Amino acid sequence: MTRPNTPKSLAIVAAGLLSMVAMAGCAVVLPIEAEKDTPEAAVDISAYAAPSLTTTGQSVAVSLAAQNVIMPATLTTSESSGLAYMREEEKLAHDLYAAFAEKWGLRLFANIAASEATHTATVLGILERYDQPDSAAGNAAGEFSDPSLQTLYDSLLAQGSVSLAAALHVGAAVEEIDIIDLEERLAQTTNADIVRVYTSLKNASGNHLSAFVSTLARQAGESYTPQYLDAGAYTALISGLPGNG
Repeated sequence: MTRPNTPKSLAIVAAGLLSMVAMAGCAVVLPIEAEKDTPEAAVDISAYAAPSLTTTGQSVAVSLAAQNVIMPATLTTSESSGLAYMREEEKLAHDLYAAFAEKWGLRLFANIAASEATHTATVLGILERYDQPDSAAGNAAGEFSDPSLQTLYDSLLAQGSVSLAAALHVGAAVEEIDIIDLEERLAQTTNADIVRVYTSLKNASGNHLSAFVSTLARQAGESYTPQYLDAGAYTALISGLPGNG
C-alpha cells in the first residue's frame, strides 16, 4: 500500500478512525479488567511531565556521548528533520496514552505512556548530542510545534474519549503509523546513533501494537484489522513477537 509522505501520514489517521469509532460502539463504555500481559510495569504517569522528559533527554545525551562512538560531524537535512518530527510524534503517543489512562483507568495506557516518555526523551538526547534544536521545547502536554500533529492530536483525543474500544483502536493505529514512519526514517540514514535509536523505537512500537490488539480482543471481543501496515507485514510482525509465535 502506498502511503503519503511522512508529514501527511499521521494526519490521515483521523479520517480512517472515524468509521472505527462508530464500529466500536460510541455509547458503550466497556468494563475495565486488570491487565495481565502489559509490556511494562505499572507506573505513575504524573512522573512524565515535561520537566522530566527534558531531564531524561539530557541524561540520554550524556550517556551517548560517554560511549565515544565515532559519528559524523553534522546531520543531513533529512536526518535533522526526521529527528525533529519523531521527537514530537513520540510525544503525541505519550500525551494521548496518558490522557486515555486518566479517562479510562486502564493500566495498559499508563504503562505504554511511560515507555513513550522514554522514547521521546531518547530522541531528544540525539538532538542534543548533535546540537540540534528541540522541536518540542516549551510545549505542554497536548501541545505540538508541528501543525499537522497538533490537528491530529486534537482529533484522536476526541475519538479515543468516546469509548474504551475506540481508544484502543486509536492506540493501535498510532503504533502502526509509528512503525511505518520509523522504517521510512531508517531508510534515510546510515548514522549509527540514529539507526540504533530508531530500531529500538520500532521494536517497542511492535510490542505496543500487540498489546493494544490483544487488549481490544479481550475487552471488546474485537479482532483488529491493520489500517496502515500491509496485511502480510502486520501478520509477520505480530506473529514474530514473543508470546505470539
